Amino acid sequence: MEMKNYESVIVLTPVLSDEQLKETTKKFRELITEHGGEIIHEDNWGLTKLAYPIQKKSTGFYHIFEYKAPGTMVAPFELALKRDERIMRFLTVSLDKHGMIYNTRKRNGEFRSNKTAVAATPAGTKVTIVEEEVND
Repeated sequence: MEMKNYESVIVLTPVLSDEQLKETTKKFRELITEHGGEIIHEDNWGLTKLAYPIQKKSTGFYHIFEYKAPGTMVAPFELALKRDERIMRFLTVSLDKHGMIYNTRKRNGEFRSNKTAVAATPAGTKVTIVEEEVND
């Protein structure tokens, strides 16, 4: 069975305790692995302000799963997300090779520094431009 790369972002209701939050994410982590998936990376963004209210709530806990799984696993996974009252919204996307490269570079910290900018030249070679602070 062919394994594809996926990324699922789930927004959990803000009224959950830390224990309930851990229990919910553990449930979906186990659901991925039970259906033959493999977790590549997991990130908890914590409580974040929403762009617009969902179910009369203006904040939510964001949690991201990046995983490799067979295509048949996505439908039962999303069905479980829909049925769980603790989940306010979710989005699952299939990642192509460029998405995987971007996520790997993001995890390695290549995009975190505000002092370094990465630019691409027309030839496709990458050039790193570093700004230095000068104290007068």
